Amino acid sequence: MTILGISASGRQNGITSEIVNAVLEATGEDYEFISLAGKSIGGCVGCTRCAVDNCCHVMDDWPAIGEKMLLAEAIVFGAPNYYGMISALGHACLERTYSFRHREVFSLAGKLGVAVGVDGGSQDSPVVAYIERMFQSNKMAVAGTAYVDGFSQCYTCGFGEDCAVGGVVGRHGFLEAIEDRHLPPRFGEQERAVLGAYKVGRTLGSVIRARRRGRES
Repeated sequence: MTILGISASGRQNGITSEIVNAVLEATGEDYEFISLAGKSIGGCVGCTRCAVDNCCHVMDDWPAIGEKMLLAEAIVFGAPNYYGMISALGHACLERTYSFRHREVFSLAGKLGVAVGVDGGSQDSPVVAYIERMFQSNKMAVAGTAYVDGFSQCYTCGFGEDCAVGGVVGRHGFLEAIEDRHLPPRFGEQERAVLGAYKVGRTLGSVIRARRRGRES
């Protein structure tokens, strides 16, 4: 595995997974994709046991993911925007990389990172800003960013057409039923997002191959 792709959405096959996979496929390199949906990942508990060996000793689903991060040359990390910030799953996953940065070791140092924000396609994405900050705190190199508009849970919760405080009514007014014409665009229908994912994936693959040639020369 050259590249590790991570979707920090609670949805197994949502837009976050789609755009992360699009970036991975565009690289032309071998990769592994992981969805955090259904996984048990808590935040850092501050036990500091990791200071001894730069390994997290909290036993949930994160240590196995952390091992894959260590093996990869590059990490493509995508997450949705919940309440104006990165999802709790995404925050917890990145927060646990604290275990990799003790005593000036920085186990992820030099790896390439691509930050993907699923929060309206905005260049001012707080999700992307947080992912980039976490990459940089681990001494990783940010190789690019990608953005896509998300798909509000209000469209699939079962009550969206009649919820006065929901996203569906906010955009369309009260409805008898949510029809296909009311649905927000999927990733493949957002031309700018598709192009952006392809471009950043192509660039990431090119940088990886340039680094490989440098090591071999």
